[in-house]
Amino acid sequence: MQNSLDKLKSAFREALPLPDDANYDQVVYGQTNGWDSIAHMTLIAAIETQFDVMLTTDELIALSSFSKAQELLQQHGVTFE
Repeated sequence: MQNSLDKLKSAFREALPLPDDANYDQVVYGQTNGWDSIAHMTLIAAIETQFDVMLTTDELIALSSFSKAQELLQQHGVTFE
């Protein structure tokens, strides 16, 4: 069974063309190759599916990096170890 961090990485890999050795701390909207508006919506869908959450419009807009995604999910009760 995947832990929360692995599930989030999987969601990001589903939406973005990230290499296997990606440094997720550096995955940022506008700076990561392939993270455009279409990929952003794919990422949102992947995160919502992986974690069984529904992100608000404000959260969709705020999701601008891997670390921000962790922060938003923690507000939904997801824990990262």
